[in-house]
Amino acid sequence: MADDRTGHILDTALTVFSQYGYAKTTMQDVARAAGMSRAGLYLHFASKEDLFRAGSRRAHSRALGHVDAALAERGDVLSRVDAAMAAYFEELMAQISSSVHGRELFDASLTVTGDIVSEANAALAARLASALDAAATAGEVQFSTADATAEDIALLLLAVVDGLKKTSTDPAVWRERRALFLRLMRGAIAPPGGIGS
Repeated sequence: MADDRTGHILDTALTVFSQYGYAKTTMQDVARAAGMSRAGLYLHFASKEDLFRAGSRRAHSRALGHVDAALAERGDVLSRVDAAMAAYFEELMAQISSSVHGRELFDASLTVTGDIVSEANAALAARLASALDAAATAGEVQFSTADATAEDIALLLLAVVDGLKKTSTDPAVWRERRALFLRLMRGAIAPPGGIGS
């Protein structure tokens, strides 16, 4: 029951942060929207920062769950890695990018929850590298022609996706440019005879 209440508060808080932005949102705003007293909200979270951090931690945990599901699907490794990255970033950006306060919320996530974001991004990189490593072991891809490791490729993919987010606010543009980069990557790490041969 307490987990349901906490989940309700976090869902409500995300909506309120999206509506007012991080700076202008108060604990009273969240309490009112959640249908509880401010004192009741403080029983769950000591401050707005704690509330924002808890929401970030939950959002990143959910996003990593989607990554695991995408990587467990059938298909070639780059398609699964692409689906995993899309699931991760689209899950995290969905509500924030639709808010007029999206830029402020994104900045707040870097300053207030930077450690959570870094930890989740490292977990994502490790998952992608593991999938790429397994594909290399199975002969699906090879990194020797690129003089790289699975970890190098995973970190490069994430750096490109991060860079794409900074070039446009349109998720369709991100997908199109990410697809182009993955086609280039596919050619670079294909074993003799091509991926999947």
